[in-house]
Amino acid sequence: MTTPAGTIFFLPGLGFGAAAAGPIADALDALAGGRLRVVGIDLPGHDGSPDAPNGSVAALADRAVQVIEAEADGGPFVIAAHSMGGKVTAVVTDRILRGRANVFGLAGLVLLAPSPPTPEPMSEDKRAEMLSWVDDGPISQGHASEFVAQNVAAPLGEAAARAAVEQLRRMSPLAWRRWLTEGSVEDLSSDIGVLDLPVVVLAGEDDDDLGASAQPQLLADVYPRARFVSLASTGHLLPYERAAEVADEIVRLWDATVPTAPQVTPEWGRLIASERTAPEARGFLAHRALADDPDYAPRVLSPEQLSMLRALADRLVPQSGTARVDLAARVDADLALARSDGWRNEGQPANVFAYRLGLDDLSALWPDDTDDQNATAEQNALIEGIISGELNEHQALGGDAWNGTMRQHWFDDLRTDLTRIWLSHPASFARIGYDGFATSGPAFGSVGYNTVAAGLRDPWEPVELGDLA
Repeated sequence: MTTPAGTIFFLPGLGFGAAAAGPIADALDALAGGRLRVVGIDLPGHDGSPDAPNGSVAALADRAVQVIEAEADGGPFVIAAHSMGGKVTAVVTDRILRGRANVFGLAGLVLLAPSPPTPEPMSEDKRAEMLSWVDDGPISQGHASEFVAQNVAAPLGEAAARAAVEQLRRMSPLAWRRWLTEGSVEDLSSDIGVLDLPVVVLAGEDDDDLGASAQPQLLADVYPRARFVSLASTGHLLPYERAAEVADEIVRLWDATVPTAPQVTPEWGRLIASERTAPEARGFLAHRALADDPDYAPRVLSPEQLSMLRALADRLVPQSGTARVDLAARVDADLALARSDGWRNEGQPANVFAYRLGLDDLSALWPDDTDDQNATAEQNALIEGIISGELNEHQALGGDAWNGTMRQHWFDDLRTDLTRIWLSHPASFARIGYDGFATSGPAFGSVGYNTVAAGLRDPWEPVELGDLA
């Protein structure tokens, strides 16, 4: 039996429960051979689960986070969500990336015709009709069948239609009304802001309100890295209509993110997720662990300067294998946010200008030979000359604004920035055995070190750190 490489948490749409993940789980099993474990989540009031204390999206998110915290194993995971579950997922994702959930390992999202963080587009006539279905109690067989028929492009198979109708009939009338009158009309956009992580959004071309044509307008500002997929001859019930296509996109997102980003072991992931780690620290680590955008567009550097910076990063902080941190992109992002260690030599230009001048200067000096081995040796020699100061007398581009000494000082800053960013990644913490981030959380009692001696570790520390005290 194949050991799962990770977990897919599934948040269903209005009227559906964890069972709606079944078709996707079956398709994933056939496609990925058991690599990915699927955990469906019954949101409050759905498929027989108890109602939430109120009708807010936050109350639904509370339940989702509770299940994710209980089921997560410290390894990587993706959240997939349909319709209503998409709006709930925005809140859950925001909590995870802020460190406000005791979980670690989020790699990305797969959203199926999701309800946006803003009020969901729906006509008042449609809302009134759906509310009338629960005037006298749970949804009737006829209304449940009508709901399914209204939300598919073509009739479902007999077994799938029966499963969908049975879930709808187990829906709490209170939860149904609350979503239509409260949750769906909540505007959470100012609270959530921008969620910058890998996302794929699938929607049907025959979905009236949350279809393929509407989704980019609804979500592009929330998920700047989203890739939108339009499905022809498809309505709103993607888990039943297009399970194979959903499974394919989940695997595609997984393969584009998890193997390409350095990972920590589940033991380290559980430590980051634990109460020993402060929420602020967990949030930083959650962001740093995300795979870099392969299509990253520089924000303050030119494409040519970013390319030069990547070449320098490969020499100064070499990374082996395919799981890498795009150090250059992260430096550019820090420069755009004016984020630095606060140090600058006297007379040195401001960081952004120093980087632009320095990278242009080095581009003119950078050896680029067709003989890779020879070019590498020359590049290393150039780097060593800058560090030692031997090249300070070499003519630098930029005239009085940039001389050899400035080049040397800037290069010191560059090396510090690249090393700092690499070292701050949670996988680098694990690599060097640093677990000091887990000594300031809200855990009961002391969260510091009890044993401080060479070769010894506390019982809470990962096993790679040495002998158990």
